[in-house]
Amino acid sequence: MKLSNFFIFSFLFITGFLWGVQVDGSRHHHHHDHYKNSHNNPKNYKNEQKRNQIYGFKPTKLFVFGDSYADTGNNRKSVANSWKQPYGVTFPGKPAGRFSDGRVLTDYLARFLGVKSPVPYRWMKYATKRLRYGINFAYGGTGVFNTRVPEPNMTTQIDFFQKLMAESVYTKADIVQSSLFLLSLAGNDYGAYLSKGGTVQDIPAFITSVVNQLVVNMKRVNKLGAKKIAVTSLEPLGCLPQTTILNSFQQCNATENIAVDLHNSLLQQAVAKLNNETMGSTFVILDLFSSFNSVLESKGVPAGSMRFETPLKPCCMGISNKYSCGSMNEKGEKMYTVCNDPKSAFFWDTVHPTEAGWHAVYTSLKSTLTQKIL
Repeated sequence: MKLSNFFIFSFLFITGFLWGVQVDGSRHHHHHDHYKNSHNNPKNYKNEQKRNQIYGFKPTKLFVFGDSYADTGNNRKSVANSWKQPYGVTFPGKPAGRFSDGRVLTDYLARFLGVKSPVPYRWMKYATKRLRYGINFAYGGTGVFNTRVPEPNMTTQIDFFQKLMAESVYTKADIVQSSLFLLSLAGNDYGAYLSKGGTVQDIPAFITSVVNQLVVNMKRVNKLGAKKIAVTSLEPLGCLPQTTILNSFQQCNATENIAVDLHNSLLQQAVAKLNNETMGSTFVILDLFSSFNSVLESKGVPAGSMRFETPLKPCCMGISNKYSCGSMNEKGEKMYTVCNDPKSAFFWDTVHPTEAGWHAVYTSLKSTLTQKIL
């Protein structure tokens, strides 16, 4: 696969994406009450649990490894913009470490399982009662290899989990019977690779190494007892606002998505092989590529209530290339702007979806979640 010089430029442009810009670095109001109630009604968890019992799978725990698409508060406040205003403005109403205005992928997957969103690993000692729902080990800005953020990569995150098992916080029998494992990989490895001088000619080989390491991680958690492991496909990087800003947020960059296609194709082949080796359906792919594209192309979910008029344009942006969402100058003045209604935007900042965006993605995924996980 040959990638053009334009790919080098545009891919480099997006590749601080989960660690450069965000890590430290009014329409349809009549739908919003329904949207809000669908999240806050405690009956939702009971309904999801009843449904799961019907299908025979009764997960009570969710263990999460990965990056900012799944992180719910592990990054240090000194490192991540996710702890700064206006992050968290929709939920929980203040910055809480999520790279969004509200809920993210982990929260929706937990909701699907009918359990509470697992507590972030860094805060587990303050919420021991929540450990029965699992733990979120994901750190924004990380990958399967070391990236430019001083946070633990996926291998180290799994080390944390294995240590808890050694300390009998969780037993292997407990893991086998009642847990779902999520591995989120949104592309930070590729940004780090190019920033360290990696060449475009070697990108296909590097993509292969990333997928291979992801497979190593999947096999490892399987050996620790996991019988259901979900891994995310790579989202369409060419559709992220940090790329589409080049054309005023009008269209995705198809060239960048060629590399994404290679990653996802290799991942699909690897998962099929793993399932063949285990003689089952232990490993499943959460197809973020297709679900993102479906939502972006339809400007929402056809069967849903949300509508994104300009889906490639983020809600929160820095006032110039020098600044990002959440940035302040030396005088303490805001160096960013926020749209009037985050629920009308698919993207929150130049990389991450809004809560409404993740809800739309979850809605798109939901039917396949039932088939693959339950």
